[in-house]
Amino acid sequence: MEKSLSGEMKIIEEPRKPISMHPKKFAMWLFMATVMMLFASLTSAYIVRQAEGNWLYFQLPNLFYYTSFIIVISSVTMQWAYFEAKKDNLARVRTLVIVTSILGIGFLVGQFLAWGELVRSSVYFVGNPSGSFLYVLTGLHGLHIVSAVVFLMIVLNSAVRSRINSKNMAQMEMCTTYWHFLGALWIYLFIFFLINQ
Repeated sequence: MEKSLSGEMKIIEEPRKPISMHPKKFAMWLFMATVMMLFASLTSAYIVRQAEGNWLYFQLPNLFYYTSFIIVISSVTMQWAYFEAKKDNLARVRTLVIVTSILGIGFLVGQFLAWGELVRSSVYFVGNPSGSFLYVLTGLHGLHIVSAVVFLMIVLNSAVRSRINSKNMAQMEMCTTYWHFLGALWIYLFIFFLINQ
């Protein structure tokens, strides 16, 4: 748009640049918002169903404490890998991504063993809704951790091929964000279970 002032002088307004986001990052944020809404609705349903009665109260598996510690440590190693990627230290990125993957697998193994602890305490998927909710919530979270470990393997492959560096951080940023999101989601679930057991 041009506005004439006195004869020769013109003011030209620069077109505003639209705020943009990497399409894959945008898709990932949409996906995480969907996951957040899913877990929010499930925990809300948990509270509503608990209030209706016929609810079995039981001790949470001790392994949940250990898996919570593992997921927090894995967030530290993932963030460290991100910082090393920004410094173009790919050897350390590879090591830290492998460590994070091992911790993620350790978390999944711990969750599976915790299910065994629940069964030994006579808490089953079928039966009382309190057990059903616990298995569904932890199982869904576990599936998302599996997807995050697959993402870590993709990032590791990119690091091995030197496709991640300080000027090409999109994939690393997405993986780090997703990993932290799932870690925070587990901590939310664990605290929720502690408060509502």
